[in-house]
Order: sequence, then structure tokens, then C-alpha cells
Amino acid sequence: MEPLFSIGVMYDPFVNRALEPWTFGIYAGGQSILVGTPSGVTLAPEGGAHQSITTPSTGIEVPGLVTYEPAFAQDVEWSLLHAMSLMGRPGGESAYLRLSTRGVDQSMARVPADPAARERRRQQVVAGAYRLRTSTRPVVQLVGMGALMTEVLAAADRLAEMGIEAEVVCVTSPGLLYRALRSGQLRSPAMESVGSVGSAAGGSGWILDQVFPASSAVPMVTVLDGHPHTLSFLATINQVEHVALGVSTFGQSGDIDDVYRYHGIDTESIVFAALDAVRS
Repeated sequence: MEPLFSIGVMYDPFVNRALEPWTFGIYAGGQSILVGTPSGVTLAPEGGAHQSITTPSTGIEVPGLVTYEPAFAQDVEWSLLHAMSLMGRPGGESAYLRLSTRGVDQSMARVPADPAARERRRQQVVAGAYRLRTSTRPVVQLVGMGALMTEVLAAADRLAEMGIEAEVVCVTSPGLLYRALRSGQLRSPAMESVGSVGSAAGGSGWILDQVFPASSAVPMVTVLDGHPHTLSFLATINQVEHVALGVSTFGQSGDIDDVYRYHGIDTESIVFAALDAVRS
């Protein structure tokens, strides 16, 4: 006998259509991987009917489910392999990967060449986030996820030209970061038992200490191609000023730049939000 990994792929908005049988299957002990792509309003050039804005919340809120929205190909590989490692064993979990068909410059990932640093990056990716750009004296922290990392990094460059140092965090799993935050808040026997699955699946607090240390307690801007509340909880880690950017309506059709501008998730909007956060 050989293990069979059940992996399904569908348009991301249809994840909610499949939610009832899928979640009850997870409740009954089934383990599978669902890939939702393309996602968000990033697919606006093909029309408005297939846009998704609430699926990131779905990934956070379904019990027994690890969710990832990686921005770079290497992150996809690490996330998928980790998700497969959680399947087919007691205490394992299902996984949901929210992906995009938008092309992203892979050099922006700055994957370390040093083996130890590369392994550290891998561990952070599968645990939920990593710091893509650091600063000794950050003024603002830009936190992005998925396809929007292109705009987040461009905004950081624009701010640097203004003399404003911005740290950049790339979130790969808001669900795991939320688990880490909650496990630190509750510290109950029930939460400890969840952690027995593994540090990433259980939501260990080490990832918050590494990616959101107290030294980075500066105003924060979060942005994703999904509902803005998805990442809002991150501002509570260090109780910082926060501006949440995202998509709360859907259906507009056009090229990506125009649609991003319409929803306020383009580079210029991120820069303005950062300036507002710093001045508040």
C-alpha cells in the first residue's frame, strides 16, 4: 500500500461553495489539500464574477485547517511540502493554499544562499511569516501577503526615497499567526494539546517573537488582496497604530493597476497609508 494525497484545485471563490462538505469531512477526520487559484481581484482582467475577498477569513476560521497564501515560488514549495507532511497521520490537518496566477519577480524573495539561513527562512515560511526587509531604526512596518508583495516592496522603496525607513514582513499564513497569538493569550491545556501537532501547526509563539519583536513596535500597514480585517489582529501583538488595506467589495473589471487603485491597494495607496500611520 502507498499513501494517497488528496489535492484538489479550483477557482478560489468556489472554495466557499465547497465549504460545507469539505469542513464536515475535516470534522469527520478526513485530510486533504485544497488549492484556490486564481484568487482575489487580481484576476480582474478576466471579469468581475470570479473575484474572491472572504476566503482568507475562511482559511483562518475553519478548525483543523492550515492555510497558506505564499507570494513566491519557493514559499509555495515549502508550504505545500509541509502541508503534505501533516496529512495521513493522527493529529494531522488539512490545508488550503490560496494562490494567484499573477507573475511576481522571484528575485524579490531574497532567498538566503547560506544553508543555515535558508533553513531558518523555511521554518518561518511554514510557521506563518518572515521579515523580508529589516531596519535598525524602522519608522513604519509594511506587512503584505500573496500577490500584493510587489506593491508592498515598491512602497518601501518609495518611502526610502523620502527618508522613511520601512521594515517589510511577508505573511505566508495568517491563520498560523493568529493561532500563535491566541496560544500566547490563553495558555490553556487545550491550546497546549493543539501544539502537539508541531510548532507551525500548533501556533507556537516563537514566530511572533522573531517576526514581530518589540523592537519593531512601530506603526503598521497591512495589505492583501482580500478583506482588510484578515491581518488586522497583527497590530495587537505590540499594540501599535495600524492602517488596514484590502478589498471589501468586488466585481470591477479592468487591468490590475486600475483595479488595485480603485480598491486602494496599489503602491501609492500603501505609501499614503504609511504616511498617515506615522503621523497619527
